[in-house]
Amino acid sequence: MEACSVARIMSLGHLDLSILHKLLALSPGSHMKFRIDPPLVETETLVQDSHRKFREDPALMEAETVVPNSYRKFRKEPPRMETGTTVVQISDRKFREDPSLMEAETVVQNSPELPLDVLMDIFAQLEIPDFIRAGSVCSAWRSAYTILHSQIEQYKRRQTPCLLYTSESVADNVACLYSLAEKRVYNITLPDPPIRSRYLIGSSHGWLVTADDKSELHLLNPITGQQIALPPVITIEHVKPILDDAGAISKYELWDDLDVEIHDLDKLRDCLYFRAFVFPDSSTGSYIVVVTLFPYSRLMFARVGDCKWTLLPPGEDYEQCIHMDGLLYAFTRTGQIYAFDLAGPTFTRNVIADEMENYISGMDGLMYVVQAPCGDLLQVCRGAEVTEDILVETDKIMVYKADMSAKKLVKMNGLRDHVLFLGRSQSQCLSAEEYPQLKTNCVYFTDDDTYITRYKNDRRDIGILNLENGGREEIASKLWCNWPNPIWITPNITRMNMGVYK
Repeated sequence: MEACSVARIMSLGHLDLSILHKLLALSPGSHMKFRIDPPLVETETLVQDSHRKFREDPALMEAETVVPNSYRKFRKEPPRMETGTTVVQISDRKFREDPSLMEAETVVQNSPELPLDVLMDIFAQLEIPDFIRAGSVCSAWRSAYTILHSQIEQYKRRQTPCLLYTSESVADNVACLYSLAEKRVYNITLPDPPIRSRYLIGSSHGWLVTADDKSELHLLNPITGQQIALPPVITIEHVKPILDDAGAISKYELWDDLDVEIHDLDKLRDCLYFRAFVFPDSSTGSYIVVVTLFPYSRLMFARVGDCKWTLLPPGEDYEQCIHMDGLLYAFTRTGQIYAFDLAGPTFTRNVIADEMENYISGMDGLMYVVQAPCGDLLQVCRGAEVTEDILVETDKIMVYKADMSAKKLVKMNGLRDHVLFLGRSQSQCLSAEEYPQLKTNCVYFTDDDTYITRYKNDRRDIGILNLENGGREEIASKLWCNWPNPIWITPNITRMNMGVYK
């Protein structure tokens, strides 16, 4: 397999990128290990090439893919297999159930090599799971992978959002990533503290913002495994530590005007953090983290490497934030829009819109702000039906275009060839043409009601809503655990160089 490369496949003009998936199935990395949950019927089979043993579970086989060290492990979970399914014989490449894989094998053996730069161009168009797996195939693929990863600006592929959740069938430190593009699940081992013990309060640009059981915030990239501690919670202006006899922090004081509340270490996050956003910081080449706080939805921010949080001038009921043209824009529930310049020595609040005409205040629901690919600002209202059992189910989503010059909202009749992603993550509006695996004129949503997402046993409101006919469908079978709350994330292979902050 050492002579094999994607370049050989792509050198044939009549083939397209779809053959790459077949070739990846031939790669040694994709068959290095098979790990199975305790089987219903235990059958032990020897995979001849790798001399690894795996036990075949007729109900479900979970494949583990070995990837470069910086990515920990991507474990691939294929579709359910029936008893008696033929095992792939790696040694003689007998793919009895998929003749097209034999076609790919023939192509590999008879096609010429392409230059490294062409191979890199091909890799730059892949979804990240394929890109990572491709790097483990052979030396030529590995070279293209390594160079492309070190020159991340050349990685051109805009990634399809995935649903990140946890499952009771895996360890507490393992996250499950459901790929909408591939319709399959990857299990990713994450650094401590265990992901099941954290709150997920935001997701942007491939980074999660999590609150651990001491109410400390972290940035976490689940693809690379990189984790960055954000400034300590006690650097927030209205949070004070209470020390025990040994000098360790045992509780927190939370000041609200003249009143003070005492909270356990793991309880402060319940009543302090509302939502978090991550934005690229052009001044440092890193990121800015913005957090909306309870009880009055104040804003605070910190750059990666800062030693403390900075509170922005007070406002009322900040719900959403976006970062455009070097400014932070904050939106309130009543339609006001404010701008902050975070690059200056002081942080003044400038009024962009006092109040939007035709603001949708009559709809009792969640509000989102998202920038469309064309640059327009959209305001989205999400309504839900609450049943007698207090089950929340999204049943209505209305989209408005913000006319900034006229300071009014204009109702839109659907998204046409676009797709929306809503939830605790950064809202996104994507072109369905660039993401053909997604459903046009639809909204992909996860839970976002604060009074529901904070409770472990509540049923989750996750699905796809068609704006044309109002139909609702499930994203996948409900395999996820309901804690922490599932969240959208767009995979990102960027690693921050923390050496510049020391």
